[in-house]
Amino acid sequence: MSRFEQIDYAVEDGIATITLNRPDSGNAFTQIMRRELIEAFDAVDGDDDVRVAIVTGAGKNFCVGADLSGSTPDKPFSYSGAGQSDTQSTPELVDGVPRDGGGMVTLRIAEVRKPVIAAINGAAVGVGVTLTLPMDIRICAESSRFGLVFARRGIIQEAASSWFLPRIVGVSQAMEWVATGRLVPAAEAREGRLVSRVVPDAELLSVARAIAADIVANTSGLSVAAARRMFWSSLSEASPWTAHLHETRIIAALKQAPDAAEGVTSFFEKRAPAFPGRVSSDLPPLPEWPVRPTSLSTGTTEGAQQ
Repeated sequence: MSRFEQIDYAVEDGIATITLNRPDSGNAFTQIMRRELIEAFDAVDGDDDVRVAIVTGAGKNFCVGADLSGSTPDKPFSYSGAGQSDTQSTPELVDGVPRDGGGMVTLRIAEVRKPVIAAINGAAVGVGVTLTLPMDIRICAESSRFGLVFARRGIIQEAASSWFLPRIVGVSQAMEWVATGRLVPAAEAREGRLVSRVVPDAELLSVARAIAADIVANTSGLSVAAARRMFWSSLSEASPWTAHLHETRIIAALKQAPDAAEGVTSFFEKRAPAFPGRVSSDLPPLPEWPVRPTSLSTGTTEGAQQ
């Protein structure tokens, strides 16, 4: 039984499946969902038995965007939804205003040490798209549609997507989708590199689980965690020399970690590996990422809501 209200969290065979679970509202994003997603990724990071996370949506859609049912003219984007205020946490402030809730989730996903697969079903609109950008592998169903609709609502893209999106699809493609705010079909999303695969609707979760199972069965959790951090942290480096220096240090450390011997031994013995390393205790020091600006002014205020 999931301990969450608006998402489901289940672990089986080393795979954590996180399901946005407000199907009657298209899994619209709320403050409660924000907090629960952060808690779910805390659980992923804190459980050495979890090797991979899959994120998907219950029902027909992945996420239709922020729940605007509680909006008013003076608070047009409450992000809470009618009756969906989160009484268990108060958002941090940046320069006196509440932090963007989507960004709080995506930055937590960015920090996670396990690979994350987005299995995108149906509509993914607004935060339903940007939520997936720090995930490592994005696959979608043939019926999926994507909408970066922010300019059509008088706001701009959120969830740190100004950083993620152009790095994934390029500035020109990002601006076309954001400036028009139009719905993008699955085939175009694949062509534009937003997703790596488009699969029949009925096969979406089975394909995602097959990818996850391959990772669990055949790879070292230490290696995958280090590779994930190096890929993301290197995106903003000015020179490949920085990657070279980090890789040299990490490779030397991993050679002394328990998984390297098992990887070589299992290869010569022609058997599946049984990597003993634990991400919580055996992972060598990695580059910090995302690096939080030292000048960032944050705080909390009682009862603050977006």
